[in-house]
Amino acid sequence: MREFLLMVHPTTGALAIFATIWVFVEALNASAQNRARLLWGSIVAAVFMVITCVVGGYWYVTYYAADKAIILAGPWPMAHTVVMEFKEHLFFATLILSLLLPIVIWSNNIVSNRGVRMLVLVIAALVVLTSFAIEGAGAMISMAVRMGLIQ
Repeated sequence: MREFLLMVHPTTGALAIFATIWVFVEALNASAQNRARLLWGSIVAAVFMVITCVVGGYWYVTYYAADKAIILAGPWPMAHTVVMEFKEHLFFATLILSLLLPIVIWSNNIVSNRGVRMLVLVIAALVVLTSFAIEGAGAMISMAVRMGLIQ
């Protein structure tokens, strides 16, 4: 189960990134014809981000204590003390932005309102950029566990 969760967590995060890039591209070319795709893309991104949160949270509560001990005893203790803290806090901002995206798209006319279109573009860009940073942090934490095990 542990390995399965370790695969689902970053995979759903990556799928959320892809869906948010989809929203960004659709917003660049906002029209009446792609309004439904914009909304569905934002919903897909939000759903994948929530799944990422639930799976990652479950894994953190259930399994991370052992990995934390390995990381802190290994050559890269900053992977927990700095990187994991960074990841934990940045993720909540990313999650909130992901949940905000479908609300903004649903409740506003992105086609005729340039300000709303720019807001969607900024939110989507922030979600993508912070998600890539979080994915990188996860890779560093994973590597710190491996480094601690081979030490």
